[in-house]
Amino acid sequence: MYETMTDILRLARNFMESRILLTAAELDLFTILGGPPLPAGAIAERTGADVRALTVLLDALSAMGLLVKEEGAYGTAPAFSQVLSAAGRDSVLPMVLHAAHLWERWSRLTAVVRGESVPLEGFSRGKGEVGAFIGAMHVVADPVAPAIVDEVRPGPARRLLDVGGASGTYTIAFLKAVPEMKATLFDRPGVVEMARKRLLEAGLLERVTLAAGDFSRDALPGGHDLAFVSAIIHQNSPEENRRLFENVYRSLAGGGRIVIRDHVMKDDRTRPREGALFAVNMLVGTEGGGTYTFEEIRSWLEASGFSGVRLLREGERMDGLVDAFKPAVSP
Repeated sequence: MYETMTDILRLARNFMESRILLTAAELDLFTILGGPPLPAGAIAERTGADVRALTVLLDALSAMGLLVKEEGAYGTAPAFSQVLSAAGRDSVLPMVLHAAHLWERWSRLTAVVRGESVPLEGFSRGKGEVGAFIGAMHVVADPVAPAIVDEVRPGPARRLLDVGGASGTYTIAFLKAVPEMKATLFDRPGVVEMARKRLLEAGLLERVTLAAGDFSRDALPGGHDLAFVSAIIHQNSPEENRRLFENVYRSLAGGGRIVIRDHVMKDDRTRPREGALFAVNMLVGTEGGGTYTFEEIRSWLEASGFSGVRLLREGERMDGLVDAFKPAVSP
């Protein structure tokens, strides 16, 4: 929380260090400087940057503790040599690059709040941004996916549908938790190919059917007893979510279960804090997205035919869980 004038002024200037980090990531400086230290001139040759401007940036990164400067040469600080390098096994660089892509969208916030017409077309994701976004989602999800699956308690479920499953992070977690389970991962064609690579590396590709399509337009594959809808509903308007749940309902066998992972807001919409901030991200980045309360989610599920809606977990960082069931087919 912010209690003093100093706190407020520090908050107003926070963008400076953020922008320095984002530019360093866009220039891939941490990968370049993952080996022996280099002088600014050599780094400029590799990046095509202006030497004077690059030196100012490198000095700032060194002052921030992200680089180490010794005798006019720069290297990545040891604590960050893996996490900020593209070569690092557990690198957060994809998430940082995703944040860089968000920069321009957030810069339109004042205009959006004023009600000015600012078309989203110019902010659509290019191929590079899609890759960064999917990579970022894996960075975020991979450490927490096993615990989320444990809380879901898939039980007797044997046919998983991972809706918008990205590169397969949660599909992998479910399949590892339930060795008898098989899965269908549904996402856009280019993303499905990213999933194919990750599933192959995990040794699980043979247990997964990859289905390409757009869940907002195309029918989801049928015959599943568990559908996982992870980090999707915040992108959608209320009407889009109701149609999505109807699509999922048709894909489930009688007695099947849907589990939703997302921000689940309190009724006053100020808690959890991360959800309230993320709603602003959706305000500047989507036509009608936002973060929603449990009662809103329940109303869409019940309107789509589901029953027994439950709040499994409140969550703080897009880790709220809601589930519901498709009625069993009458004998």
